[in-house]
Amino acid sequence: MIYHQVSELIGHTPLFEIKTKVPKGSKIFAKLEMFNPGGSIKDRLGKYLIEQAWQHQQINSTSTIIEPTAGNTGIGLALAALEANLKTILVVPEKFSQEKQVLMQALGAKLIHTPSEAGITGAIQKAKELNKQISNSYLPLQFENPGNPAAYYESIAPEILKEFQANQLTLDGFVAGVGSGGTFVGMARYFKEKAPQIKTAIVEPAGSILNGGPQHAHRTEGIGVEFIPPFLNRKDVDQIFTISDQAAFTWVKQLAKTNGLLIGSSSGAALEASLKLADQLPAGSNIVTVFPDSSERYLSQQIYA
Repeated sequence: MIYHQVSELIGHTPLFEIKTKVPKGSKIFAKLEMFNPGGSIKDRLGKYLIEQAWQHQQINSTSTIIEPTAGNTGIGLALAALEANLKTILVVPEKFSQEKQVLMQALGAKLIHTPSEAGITGAIQKAKELNKQISNSYLPLQFENPGNPAAYYESIAPEILKEFQANQLTLDGFVAGVGSGGTFVGMARYFKEKAPQIKTAIVEPAGSILNGGPQHAHRTEGIGVEFIPPFLNRKDVDQIFTISDQAAFTWVKQLAKTNGLLIGSSSGAALEASLKLADQLPAGSNIVTVFPDSSERYLSQQIYA
């Protein structure tokens, strides 16, 4: 098949059965989102937010897109904006992956850094300031935009359910990380509507606040929150698993050697949480999780050390 736009390559990523020992003879399947053209699940979000902004006349051909981001959303937005010939300014805390920042710039985005100690909250504040200063600019603001969960409700969740049905498998459990919250919320809502028996579980790193623990720095990147995402509703959540950096990075190394999968640390945390969920569900359950990106964009942070 010949494709004519990079946006046509987004979605319909592989669903992979993880080869590892799972409690109670259950199975864990991972949606491999690194196969999107920008290398992560956030390609889906970038495409959706830009399309929605056009449809609602929030942007035109001379608009500038501004967004605070840890990286993957920035890449997804830069990819979508590039296809639409729009300028992009991305506000990024200094501490985040250098590889992601290089990729954002490669796609034509201008980067503005904020202090690492200010976290994503500082980046959001700076992005809002720029939005006021720059005429005809648009701030999608994934952390507040209802289009964030909608992007996953309308794309990846239906894909997964169709794949399970086509293989005559019942989906019993779902695990995803929470950063902005969009991935988990959109997918959990879809699953709860279509198959209410599915148990939904959030995975967060130690240092995130959803499970009531104290906020502190963590190596696991891409998930974890400093504040509760506004569209996160507890009725969508059956369980929250807080996973240590050590457990997440152990799976990063293990899956490379045993499954040939080059995953990021948030994926390692998602697998650890999926195993914990399997231990709670009936024997022979099927659990799906999301591997948002690959290890290649974290090599400068010694992800395999």
